[in-house]
Amino acid sequence: MAASSKLSRRGRERVSILDDSKPASADPPTATAKRRTRADGGTPRIFALLAAGLALFIIGPLLKLLLLSPWSGLGDVLGDGELHAAILVTLVSASTATLLAAGLGIPLAFLLARRDFRGRPLVEGMIQIPVLIPHPVAGIALLAFLGRDTVVGGALAAIGIEVINHAVGLVVAMAFVATPIFVSAAQSAFQSIDPRLERVARTLGDTPWSAFRRITLPLARRGLAAGALVTWARAVSEFGAIVVVAYHPRVASVLIYDRLTTDGLAGAVPAASLLVLVALVVVGGLAFLNRRTG
Repeated sequence: MAASSKLSRRGRERVSILDDSKPASADPPTATAKRRTRADGGTPRIFALLAAGLALFIIGPLLKLLLLSPWSGLGDVLGDGELHAAILVTLVSASTATLLAAGLGIPLAFLLARRDFRGRPLVEGMIQIPVLIPHPVAGIALLAFLGRDTVVGGALAAIGIEVINHAVGLVVAMAFVATPIFVSAAQSAFQSIDPRLERVARTLGDTPWSAFRRITLPLARRGLAAGALVTWARAVSEFGAIVVVAYHPRVASVLIYDRLTTDGLAGAVPAASLLVLVALVVVGGLAFLNRRTG
């Protein structure tokens, strides 16, 4: 009996020791502890100051441009026939370039997302070069490749397709500098989709094309839409490659540059403000897509 009592007492002491050894974090945290944790794990104040400085650097000039614009004379701006024509050419050319980027970029992006082949890093790097080089250099490269005296440009001219200083040149210049943006966005969208879903569709009798059309494309549609929107905005804003390849017909960016050189800041600000408003619409569209995705 005494031995049994002694073992029981030792068991209670062991349980007591184990209870005392439990970490304090096992208890539910109080509101004060939660606030302390958030404060201790928060971002440094210097980060907030640097972030505010960058925001001011980006937003400040755009806001100043909008404030400089004579909105009291908005009717005159909207009645500007030359500006209307330039905006129409810009929208049509940018939309065509975006469709071209999507039509050619989706297969390449899917290949980069799903296939591991020799030279893949090189292909990914080369595709991004138009974004990395100065855009007048991109225009010079297109001029050297598609000029009327070149093999490709001469062949196109022989069948009636003029590139340099024609509307086709606008689309080519816009697509050249903007397509890498779409390819990157589409590749990320495809990589976010589990390839096992495609394999399951194949086991159920789908062809590779059918599995892509029925499974992959619908799941990637928001990422593709966001990429197309940014690609379109980049095409609308292009200037450097366009002035080399096709100065005429004039797009909005070229018209703004012409008015800046002839009429100064006062002549360029109204049209420039309209392009900033277009960019704000694009930002709103991206925010909407991101919210729907989330």
